[in-house]
Amino acid sequence: MSLWKAAETQAATHGTLMGASDWTAEGVSIDSRSIAAGDLFIALAGPNHDGHDHVKAAIEAGAVAALVHKVPEGCDGLPLVLVADTMTGLQDLAGAARARANARIVAVTGSVGKTGTKEMLALALSRQGKTHYSVGSFNNHWGVPLSLARMPADCVFAVFELGMNHAGELIPLTKMVRPHVAVITTIEAVHSAFFATTEDIADAKAEIFLGVEAGGTVILPRDNRHFRRLAAAAKAAGISHRQSFGSHIDADARMLDCAVDPDDTAVFALLRDHALAFRVGVPGLHWGMNALAVLLAVGALGGDAEKASQSLAAMRPPKGRGERHVVAWKGGSIEVIDESYNASPVSMKAAIATLAAARPGKGGRRIAVLGDMLELGDSAPALHAHLAEAAALWNTDLVCTAGPLMAHLHQALPATRRGIHAANSTELAGLIKTVIKPGDVVVVKGSAGSRMAQVVKALLEG
Repeated sequence: MSLWKAAETQAATHGTLMGASDWTAEGVSIDSRSIAAGDLFIALAGPNHDGHDHVKAAIEAGAVAALVHKVPEGCDGLPLVLVADTMTGLQDLAGAARARANARIVAVTGSVGKTGTKEMLALALSRQGKTHYSVGSFNNHWGVPLSLARMPADCVFAVFELGMNHAGELIPLTKMVRPHVAVITTIEAVHSAFFATTEDIADAKAEIFLGVEAGGTVILPRDNRHFRRLAAAAKAAGISHRQSFGSHIDADARMLDCAVDPDDTAVFALLRDHALAFRVGVPGLHWGMNALAVLLAVGALGGDAEKASQSLAAMRPPKGRGERHVVAWKGGSIEVIDESYNASPVSMKAAIATLAAARPGKGGRRIAVLGDMLELGDSAPALHAHLAEAAALWNTDLVCTAGPLMAHLHQALPATRRGIHAANSTELAGLIKTVIKPGDVVVVKGSAGSRMAQVVKALLEG
């Protein structure tokens, strides 16, 4: 089945067809560098780059047409859809995709764990019907409409991730997606530079309820201290189907036991009155806990929750969120755990806890290599320093750090656990090889802006 025919695109975007008008698009892209044959290229204009400069290159690379709000030089005669504004055109295309869809749709938000939960949902649901889901972390003002515009009309299920760092951002996204099920993974002090309290963060996350379809379901973290606030917000939004997950005795999906092994996570849980034992193919207590939200969501979408639980053994971590690499190293080998995509206080502690379950080689150590956590406001120095407690609790052998905020952690560590500190990730990438020895297990983590992927790259080069 084709994704978008020329006439459908014209009708959805209220545009004008120029050039050839008999094309059919099999995909939608906003990046001319990754065009696949058969894509519709949407020329978004941003503050630093204008997609209109790359329309000709996109079509030469295989795009069947381009959505534009001006005809670029040298593009006369090319297949174009001319609209008033391409960002609005993308949103219109997304709205048309949602309007024609018969899929059961779930949207995921939360302070941490959004992408992993979205990926677990995609894995579990894809075993039960044709499933569309957003790639990577396409969870913002352009990622969500792009993901919707890519949704085939005949899919059975669809999974979307919705993100925000300011109040009000989720409202247009959730009203665009109109999910049948909304999941909130947790509420924590993330993006706290933009919020006075975690209550404010909870209220902003609760905006997802405003787009839930009539008769829909919300799934909430029962152990979180803001659970009652979230439940009240869902009720105020007119949502009567409210479910929860956690260790709390009243949770609909209740964690009874969870064992983190070096390669996966074993979970024993009650799904209401039904006992389930299953494995998630990624190590980490947070993976096991979020898997419970996944099972509730699958059930609320009309799927088979028990079948979904057995699917999760095949889960693998998304890029930069726990990927594991064995690297030849000075006559032996090391294991690198790549958590470089992003970081917050709660996810840092989770990564340190997961490192504790790793098994170093003979003579090896458990080493945390950490970069700055950003958008934490005035509490940032203290939040960084407090990570020393997690390193002690989980017996981390050595902690190496990068960035001005991580300097506070470096100073808070005892001398026996204090590794090297560098001004930034680039400098640390040049020094880290002097520290690592064969047999070591190394976790690398930091906010995206701290660019700790450079350290991962240095380690993978061996």
